[in-house]
This record gives sequence, structure tokens and C-alpha cells, in this order.
Amino acid sequence: MTEPVVSLVYHQRRVGLVLWHPTALNVLLTAGSDNQVVIWNVGTGDALVEIDCHPDIVYSACFNWDGSKLLTTCKDKKIRIINPRTGEVETEAIAHEGSKATRAIFLRHGLVFTTGFSKMSERQYSLRTPDCLDTPIVMVELDTSNGVMFPLYDPDANLVYLCGKGDSVIRYFEITAEPPFVHYINTFQTPDPQRGIGMMPKRGCDVTSCEIARFYRLNNSGLCQVITMTVPRKSELFQEDLYPDTIGDTPASTADEWMAGQDAEPILISLKDGYRPPESKSSSFSSRSRSNVLDKMPPKGGKASSGGGQSSPVSEKTLQEFADEIRKLKAMIVKHENRIRALEAEAALNKAQQQQQVISATAQDEDGAGGGDGLNAQPQHMAADEV
Repeated sequence: MTEPVVSLVYHQRRVGLVLWHPTALNVLLTAGSDNQVVIWNVGTGDALVEIDCHPDIVYSACFNWDGSKLLTTCKDKKIRIINPRTGEVETEAIAHEGSKATRAIFLRHGLVFTTGFSKMSERQYSLRTPDCLDTPIVMVELDTSNGVMFPLYDPDANLVYLCGKGDSVIRYFEITAEPPFVHYINTFQTPDPQRGIGMMPKRGCDVTSCEIARFYRLNNSGLCQVITMTVPRKSELFQEDLYPDTIGDTPASTADEWMAGQDAEPILISLKDGYRPPESKSSSFSSRSRSNVLDKMPPKGGKASSGGGQSSPVSEKTLQEFADEIRKLKAMIVKHENRIRALEAEAALNKAQQQQQVISATAQDEDGAGGGDGLNAQPQHMAADEV
């Protein structure tokens, strides 16, 4: 992954947010530190919409269920619902009065869930309706920790997981239509704090073990920890109440159709037999104004198709240079191997000579010591009468 398929050039400062559209093909949102939000057609590399209604850094962005609305949070403490096709702000309100970062997401049925801080730096979450953003249905204070909370949403089970940077816990809640609307379920706790966390789509979960969520959690040690959420069930049959039809990976519309005003809900798939990726990933969608650059990607094997007549992505000159370099490296390796063998033989010979010298010196020492030990001396006879 060293060469980009397409380069999207617009932002003057660092891009801190990237978000795919939930239903339209090749529609991507980016937000940068220049306070600009841009919606792209990645297939052509064109900027479809430029949104400049934010006076400060954009903290988060989220599309609604069919991608017809855009929800953003900003450093000016406001949350905004924007028409993503025109960039017009439909409604805005103060989310949380604290000065730290806020986050907001759209729920499946249109409600808005936010996280932030109070004036006293207490962490909060709230539930709101798009029509009355300034009047939350629920506003709850959690604790006084200083980590920004990131809400992760499961639209199938209507569960919200709250994960904070620097926290060692994951709290999860169920959103219902009955008071108090946001029901606390449980807390997952580990001894290590987390630096970041991501959630796998539901189609990646193991339905045979009743797994309803899987998280990839980055610890301070730099290791990625896999966390699975399972529902204890004795039966090994498919649990239809746990796995309603979920969002698949097939787009419901093209970028042109979406820009023309067509809203389409995500295409749902069943997980009864587990997730099966489509047989062919090639898309029949293409842009009407410009060709789709994503359709020109070479095959994964790196070989051009025989019928297309397209040239190899690597030139013959480059391949020849690689071959010459490999040949030189092989010759150098052979030379070094011969030199190593000669040095090893010389070292073995020197070692043998040294051992022979040690043996000879030891033998001479033994012979010299034998002349004075009395073994070869003539015995002296003592007369018995001299005693």
C-alpha cells in the first residue's frame, strides 16, 4: 500500500475525520483542521459538496440511516443537522456546556445520542430528537473522568457502547421507547487503559457462539486486544432474535443517484448461514461524467488480463533493473560464502595447531618432572648392624 488509487486534494490542513456514506457507492466525507467538510465521489476524485458552516474544528460527523442527513459536532459546543447535498444547516443547538470535545451519532429511528462534558467537567450523555435539539429527552452525568467518550452504535440490537480514551471500562446501554429511554445494562472492565477502539460490523460476528459485538481495543502497551460480547444461550440453533437482518456490503445507490436526491435505505442481509461475501466484488456502477478510477485497478495477482490488452503496471526496464540487482546480490552472497568457508578452515587449522602445541608442551613437562621423582635413582642399601 504505497501508491494511492486516487488522491483527494482539497484540505489545507490535517484531515482528522473520514467517513463513508452508509448507502451510496464511493461517497466519502472528510473533515480537516481547516474547519472544512467535503463530500467526495471517490470513483472520479471529484468534490461533490463543500460545507463551510463550522467556525471551528469539527469533532465528529455521522450520517443518518439512509444518508439523507448529516450530524456534526464542533468546538463551538454546537451540534448541527446539515443537508449533505447542499451544505445547508437545518437546525443547530448547544449540546453540552463543557469546553471539552463532544460526540454525536444518529440512531436508527432518527434520534440523536450525544456525549460531552458539563461546566464542572463531568462526563454526560444525552438523547435528543432532531426537531428539538436544544431540549434533551435524557441528560445523565456519568463520572468526573477527563477522557472523551466515543459512542459506538449497534443498530440491530439498538445498543450504544460508551468507550473513553484512557478508560479501562466499556459501558453499554439499550435505547428503548419506554422511560428512562436509555437503560444501563452492564460494564466491561479490564486492568489496562485504552488508547483507541473500533467495532467490527455485525456481519463479522460469529453467530454460532451468539456473539453480538466484537471490538478491537488498542492498549497503552501498543497491543490490540480483541473483545467479544456474547449472549449466553444453551441452544446451538440460530437465534433470530439476536440476529435480525443487518447491513450488507452492497451499495443501494450510486453517487450520481444520491446527488440527484434519491434516498435509499441500506440493503439488509441475513446471517442465518453466516456471512458470505458476494462472489464478484466488481461493481457495475460507474460515473456518468467521468470514468470510475476504482474500476481500473489491476487484479490482486498483479497480472494484466489477457483479453484487456493493458500493459503491465511495472515497465520492462524496471524489471530488468531488478533482475540485474538480484544477480549482483547473488554473486556477492557467493563471494562472501567462499570467504567465510576459507576463514572457517583457517580458524580450524590454527585451532588444531594450538592443540598440538599444548599437547607437546604437556608431554615435555611430564618428562622433565620424572627425573627428580626418585623412580630412576639407585636405591641405597642400609646395613642392619649400622642401626
